Amino acid sequence: MAYRIAGIDVHKKMLAVVVADVEVEGEYEFAGQRFGSHPEELRRLSAWLSQQGVEEVVMASTAQYWQPVWGALERSWKPVCHRREGAGGMSGGLPLAQAQSNRGRKGGKKDFPDAERLVKRLVAQELILSFVPEAEQRLWRAVTRRKYQLTRNRVQLPNRLESLLEEAHSKLSSLVSDLLGVSAPALAEGETNPLALAALADQRLRASEAQLTDALGACTELHPVYRRLLPMALPELPFLEQPRDQREQEIAALLRQHEDAVQRLAEVPGLGVDSAQQIIAEVGATAATFASAQTLASWVGACPGDEESAEVSKSHRSPKGSRHMRRLLNQAANAAVRTKGSIFQIVYRRLVPRLGHHHTIGAIAHRLGRLIWLILHRGVRYEERGPAVSQRSLRQRTRKMIRELQKLGYRVERLSVVANAPAPAQ
Repeated sequence: MAYRIAGIDVHKKMLAVVVADVEVEGEYEFAGQRFGSHPEELRRLSAWLSQQGVEEVVMASTAQYWQPVWGALERSWKPVCHRREGAGGMSGGLPLAQAQSNRGRKGGKKDFPDAERLVKRLVAQELILSFVPEAEQRLWRAVTRRKYQLTRNRVQLPNRLESLLEEAHSKLSSLVSDLLGVSAPALAEGETNPLALAALADQRLRASEAQLTDALGACTELHPVYRRLLPMALPELPFLEQPRDQREQEIAALLRQHEDAVQRLAEVPGLGVDSAQQIIAEVGATAATFASAQTLASWVGACPGDEESAEVSKSHRSPKGSRHMRRLLNQAANAAVRTKGSIFQIVYRRLVPRLGHHHTIGAIAHRLGRLIWLILHRGVRYEERGPAVSQRSLRQRTRKMIRELQKLGYRVERLSVVANAPAPAQ
């Protein structure tokens, strides 16, 4: 039976689709057709692929435009393909290739030849394929990544406001730590009297009223341009100030059935409940996609590269990987090396004189990546193997983690040590 593969060159408004039987000898004979990218056209594409008897569809990850195409094929074409009589194990495959691995020669960029090249390189195993999780995990990713973006914007907003105030010769930031309190919004609303602005200060502020009046003295001579720019800097503040509890509860509800995995990850030094939820959203509740801990570390890019020519090693720079997981592991590594008595602090102190801070953090991130795979894939718990952590700090960390988990609605029970418990992860 013929094994037919479709290649899709994805654009914002149109799709160039080709189909060929890859089990023939010699050159492939491609049949091509154009489709639109709106929902009705995507349904027509799914029906056409089924009529052509296509077993596998490959497309390139062009910006975010591949996602509606993937979702439509996953809903409409994939179930039909699986029910087809004589469907093989690879039937219904939707490999997503990184666009860089399908580049042609310069000056030869065309829609249908690009789609044909996708099919040829997929058969020759020359494409770099991306990891696309199941629909449920994609929802986890959407919520956790959006939460991170909002947190980052909330941190960047005071920095942008401080830069604008410094340009306007206002030294408010040298006396007030929180520019998003009451003074800056009042200034944005048009208040220019230094005494009135200074009177808005909180009673706990260490700066005196005279110091605040002096720092806000430039407001009386504020240029009209800055008067118009200040309100523009704060329109998103009400949205960013919304309670974070809503977003946290949304994530907790989505991961309710995997709360044990969240708890096991949160026990690792450097990680917490929030970072554990983000990691599960990125790699899955059991990390089943990755065959080994080394595979996970390689996918993240938290491992040394190997670039060799003429038996000479040219570079050990880490490969590009998942930027979201790399950020999480680097943040966790920086926190883990500050955990007193942990094995990560010992490794850091041993390696940092020889490697320096940045390379040592990379090595710690690599260890954390492999440890995460063990905890998720094998269902083990973390047990500290470094010097005994003081009982006081251990109790404090345990109480903090329990409070965070209970706040999210998780049920936490204290477990006694069992003699036949599974071997702990190192």
